[in-house]
Amino acid sequence: MKPIKFSLIILSVVVLASCEKKTEEASPVKKDVTEIVFAAGVLEANNTYNLTAQTDGYLSAINFKEGDIVNAGTVLATVENPENSFNTESANALYLIAERNTQNNAPALAQAKSNLLTAKSKLQTDSTQAMRYKTLFEKNTVSKTEYENMWLQYITSQNNYTSAQENYKLTQQQAEQQLISNKASKEIKQTLFGNNQIKAVVGGRVYKKQKQAGDYVKKGDVIATIGDPNVLYAKVNVDESNISKIKIGQKCVIQLNTDKEKNYNGTVHEILPAFDDASQSFICKLSFTDPLDFKITGTQLQANIQTATRKNVMLIPRNYLGLDGTVQIKGKKESVKIEISAYSNEFVEVVSGISESDVLVTEKLSGEKKSLEQNQIR
Repeated sequence: MKPIKFSLIILSVVVLASCEKKTEEASPVKKDVTEIVFAAGVLEANNTYNLTAQTDGYLSAINFKEGDIVNAGTVLATVENPENSFNTESANALYLIAERNTQNNAPALAQAKSNLLTAKSKLQTDSTQAMRYKTLFEKNTVSKTEYENMWLQYITSQNNYTSAQENYKLTQQQAEQQLISNKASKEIKQTLFGNNQIKAVVGGRVYKKQKQAGDYVKKGDVIATIGDPNVLYAKVNVDESNISKIKIGQKCVIQLNTDKEKNYNGTVHEILPAFDDASQSFICKLSFTDPLDFKITGTQLQANIQTATRKNVMLIPRNYLGLDGTVQIKGKKESVKIEISAYSNEFVEVVSGISESDVLVTEKLSGEKKSLEQNQIR
């Protein structure tokens, strides 16, 4: 499929030539024309994504082949990474220790509780003694100094008991904090260990296998390309000068390079919002409205996107136009300058200069090459 500037709904013209004449004749005709943007691209599966390694190591197993249908969560490959295994075992052991340290019989908590009970018992004893000394002091049985010393001992026991209570709470809180920290560490290490198994994120068909068993991979390396097994679309590149003409829903004709005799109808499904630096173009997705009987991704293709239709346009055969933008009208000695706005491989769109009643001849145009690039519609 060659790029064209516009196509005609009806591609016929009135040719007035006869076998006896040495020159050909034709009259302008008015027809509907469709403006087309040409775009090249490839066949791609819908929802295509790259399955990547999440850790470094050697691939000890590959559990798929190209063309397989896989389900989400299926383990497709295994990475051998002993460090993740060791870290997971260590984190699990530390978590169990932290969990035991939150029990009432844990050494630190048991010691803090013992200190608390001792301080409580001492406070009760000193409280009784302080009340006894107060009574004795009031009866002048003990001296003021003895009474004050006993009362000071009671206050000290109160402070020691309060301190023991706070120490028990702090020890308990620290044990719980350590448990939370070790639990988080355990879960992180288990997640990292799980990265040794490479699982399908979304189900689909394996379109490309990038690695083999025994290969060393780094985090981010692509293992396989997976996509929708049923829905394929044409991913095409459109240049900057034409992207403003493309709209969602426009009809198009798509041709795969594997069979250039067959055309598929389609529509513009999506226009990606960012300029693609790699291809220096804009990316559009075209969906097929005709059944697709060739479903190998990466197949190169070409598309003509219908961007506009103009009604009742005056057309003449392209070979009747001279290099200087003139045509020869039958019955006139001088060539006539015409204004054109577009052309295809076979026809020229005329804006002004001639009418449908004029008869064009090729007497002065034999052998000339037509150069109309300045009026090209892209």
